[in-house]
Amino acid sequence: MAKSDQPFVGFSDMMTQNFEQTDATDLKRKIKDYLEKNIAAANEFIRKLSEAKDSQCFWRIQIDFMQTQWKMLSEQMKDLGETVTKSVTGAFKNIAA
Repeated sequence: MAKSDQPFVGFSDMMTQNFEQTDATDLKRKIKDYLEKNIAAANEFIRKLSEAKDSQCFWRIQIDFMQTQWKMLSEQMKDLGETVTKSVTGAFKNIAA
């Protein structure tokens, strides 16, 4: 296949390289931070469950944990989405420059 048949190969390679070099580190750091927070929250949940005095307390702890986890997941996904969007936008700006 002639090189002119694939006009976006170089563009794609540049974007991939730029993303990996500049912004992947930020994304990896955020994911690592979120994993650590989620593990700490799970450990705290288990600790609280072990102290539950009755089934009503058990279910209250369970419901509180699930509500908190959904909220945290929503915030984390929003932040990761913004980070990826910023990275892609930065890659386009660097290519255009």
